[in-house]
Amino acid sequence: MTIVYAKVDREMCIACGLCQMLAPTLFSYDADGIASYQPDSNTGSVPLDAAQQVAFKIAYRRCPTHAITRSDQPFSADQG
Repeated sequence: MTIVYAKVDREMCIACGLCQMLAPTLFSYDADGIASYQPDSNTGSVPLDAAQQVAFKIAYRRCPTHAITRSDQPFSADQG
């Protein structure tokens, strides 16, 4: 199994709503409609649950601005 860490680059998000529609348990929105990765409060510090990887990959691939980012290692605090 591949370990995946995720987060949303909130500056790139255009508030289209697609990620939450495709993976509602993984993405949430603030009052302005900007997405964040819900499982770890958009820190990229907790690996994605194996059961959620399919939904995540669909949202990741379909994000029109590529605001959803992923890594095989935790994101550092200075990566925004």
